[in-house]
Amino acid sequence: MNLPNTITAGRILAAPFIAALPFIASPTVRLIAFTLYVVAAVTDYYDGKLARTRNLITDLGRLLDPLADKLLLFATLIPMFVLMAPSSDPLIPTRAESIDAGRLPFLTPLGPVWLPWWVVAIVIGREIVMTVFRQAAARRGVVISAIGPAKWKTGFQSLWVGSAYFWFFAATLAVARSWQTAAWRGFAYFNGVVGTVAMVASVVLTLYSLGLYVKRYSGVFAF
Repeated sequence: MNLPNTITAGRILAAPFIAALPFIASPTVRLIAFTLYVVAAVTDYYDGKLARTRNLITDLGRLLDPLADKLLLFATLIPMFVLMAPSSDPLIPTRAESIDAGRLPFLTPLGPVWLPWWVVAIVIGREIVMTVFRQAAARRGVVISAIGPAKWKTGFQSLWVGSAYFWFFAATLAVARSWQTAAWRGFAYFNGVVGTVAMVASVVLTLYSLGLYVKRYSGVFAF
């Protein structure tokens, strides 16, 4: 196993921890979760670049890299939904009160911004559709490469998730330290606005890039 594949395997091993640690209402543990996510997101870029520049692309890498991406997506969306969805959401587990579910939305000057189930459904649904689409195209000898809007989508999605994970840590620390200052609220609003804008941009680009893929490659399935 070469270096890029080893890095990718490390992201796969980190995914369960990234998914589980936010459920522990400890500033230290949630900071670890945020740090692990940042490391995973950064290495997602560098392992691919390393494989291309050093001519280390392998069949194993082609298998592991998309697997790592999907696992990281699910690993982050699950705790984000449970911790940021409205407490009235019927999809929230009945025992979720013990893990602060519905109490950590983004805070903005216009009010709290929750994570509704349909946003998660759009993001996950798009990934499922594109996975099937790419596999079907590959069977016909067509490789579907990433397009510009999809790369921007990934960037905004990483910013959205990073803002949420940092908020889990910061909000928990604020409760532990009883922070109620204007400076703290200003930071909370700043983080909330950044996370909310990134979420909206991510969802818009998710749908837009999917439409472009279908438009450009639907002819592959014509008989």
